Amino acid sequence: MSKITDPIADYLTRVRNGIKANHRIVEIPASNIKKAITTVLFDKGYILNYKFDDSAGPQGTIKIALKYHPSTKLSAIKELKRVSKPGLRQYRSTEELPRVLNGLGIAIVSTSKGVMTDKEARTKHIGGEVLCYVS
Repeated sequence: MSKITDPIADYLTRVRNGIKANHRIVEIPASNIKKAITTVLFDKGYILNYKFDDSAGPQGTIKIALKYHPSTKLSAIKELKRVSKPGLRQYRSTEELPRVLNGLGIAIVSTSKGVMTDKEARTKHIGGEVLCYVS
């Protein structure tokens, strides 16, 4: 088994692949940052549900129920894009936080007050590392 150098990119890729294959549930190895990202995705309505399963392995797993439109079968998530990478971290101040699709999408930001959306970070006047864009 190879060591994953960027666990967040792996997380986003697993979700993207699950959507492309029209899977209902995606299982991902857990970590605290991945749990925080999952909670943000759920709060903003991009996923149907999630469950943290601590019984499997040292960290456990995250089971994510993907959300699709009932009639068109299109996913609620159109695009997941990794912004900050291990080789090039992307830190932004409050004023520099990006707007995704002119406010229609979200940027997930890791701040000193936890993982939140770009809008929440702006209202709290805190910057941080821009993890990914979701639209």
